[in-house]
Amino acid sequence: METKVTADISQRSDATERCPMVDFVNLVSGKWAIPILYRLIVTGRPIRFLELQRAVAPITQKELTKQLRLFEQRGLVKRTIYAEVPPRVEYEASELAVTLRGTLDSLATWMRTHGSELLA
Repeated sequence: METKVTADISQRSDATERCPMVDFVNLVSGKWAIPILYRLIVTGRPIRFLELQRAVAPITQKELTKQLRLFEQRGLVKRTIYAEVPPRVEYEASELAVTLRGTLDSLATWMRTHGSELLA
């Protein structure tokens, strides 16, 4: 009986609790957010702006800048500016962002497996 009561309570809280996927979608919203983040994670090293832009082409400079700034504010991307002429800026996934690797790998695998079914 105690188990049933516990199950009923957890089901009610699940039904009224905010869906965590809403927060995730807000975190990675935008057409280019996931490709940028995934590229930074799988690269596993600092990457310069133009290299990143080529890797997720055909993204515009403006959109890439916007997404990188947003990710930096949220703690998912680290930006390093080198005092050189011309200035060199590198981006890399933060330790927090790297924890998304398994999740994003599984999405990439699913897309490779089922993408043709969706686009057909």
